[in-house]
Amino acid sequence: MKVQNLKLIARTTEDLRVISAHLQDSIVKTSDIVNLKKNRIFLMQLNRFMWEDVEKGVFRKNKRIRTVLKFENILKVASKNVDQKKNDRFLDFLAIETIKMPDKNYEMNLIFSEDIVLKLIAEAIEVTLDDQGYPWESKNKPEHKDL
Repeated sequence: MKVQNLKLIARTTEDLRVISAHLQDSIVKTSDIVNLKKNRIFLMQLNRFMWEDVEKGVFRKNKRIRTVLKFENILKVASKNVDQKKNDRFLDFLAIETIKMPDKNYEMNLIFSEDIVLKLIAEAIEVTLDDQGYPWESKNKPEHKDL
């Protein structure tokens, strides 16, 4: 069976909203987050919940797939509430928020549960989401409490 892996490219804030929606409820291990300063690249490998499959039909199974999220043109990375010494912790991805700054750079905030934020400053929005390999069945479907 041929796998239809998702590959998305973002160059605008609207494009980034689409990537953010596809990444909602992904899980990332802190050791799978890398900032390549010399290359100005920020990478994350996540276990993405495949919402697009769930929405195709009631009888579809819940699935996850490994995906690589790549940010280019990164000038600076900062974090809030991340203990970088604990690289075996799992983070629950919620959203990406983007702000165009007065100096024409972009601030992209990767928001996780438990008030964890990774802030990326970039010269331009150049982001790719690229699924890798084959999906697997997930017992649980992410649920959200009404606020």
